[in-house]
Amino acid sequence: MAKSTYKYIAEAWKDPDKSYVRDLNWSRAIEWRRMNVFTRVERPTRLDRARALGYKAKQGYVIVRTRVRRGSLHKHRFTGGRKPRSRGLNKITLDKSLQQVAEERVGRHYPNMEVLNSYWVFDDGRHIYFEVILVDPHHPVIMADDRINWVCKPHHKGRANRGLTSAGKKSRGLRKKGIGSEHTRPSVKKGHRRRKDRR
Repeated sequence: MAKSTYKYIAEAWKDPDKSYVRDLNWSRAIEWRRMNVFTRVERPTRLDRARALGYKAKQGYVIVRTRVRRGSLHKHRFTGGRKPRSRGLNKITLDKSLQQVAEERVGRHYPNMEVLNSYWVFDDGRHIYFEVILVDPHHPVIMADDRINWVCKPHHKGRANRGLTSAGKKSRGLRKKGIGSEHTRPSVKKGHRRRKDRR
């Protein structure tokens, strides 16, 4: 059976280090590092992934490439009053992924648009690069499209900040079902309160 173009693109991006994508990415990265943190691009770098996450080549859709620093967080060193052994300065990790952080930053940079989804495109020693799909809820083309005009409703504002994108739901643990996932819905904080109330 013949494969589609999207299938070939998906196979190449499945393991970028073993396909032509590796050379393309390293040549692109030289240019990407010189660009701004938020760069609007004409067309998606990974067409198959963008289409799978809801992108359409029509008015009202925007692709923005952004980068987020790699590594964990660290606290400021204290001046006294604690044991050095328990200072806990390094290896402090967020409960949310860097992809969700990238979506939130893009959403704040483009306040008139809503974040639909995002996908990984490249990483090096210092940064991870993502492309974020944005939708303009006030655009007449989007408002007239029955498949996407749900984003125009007021209760879909700030999707990225509320963890409603695909990356956000993964960080919240909402992809799990069955035994062991009882305290992840509607949120981890709510589940923790439930456990306290039962005591």
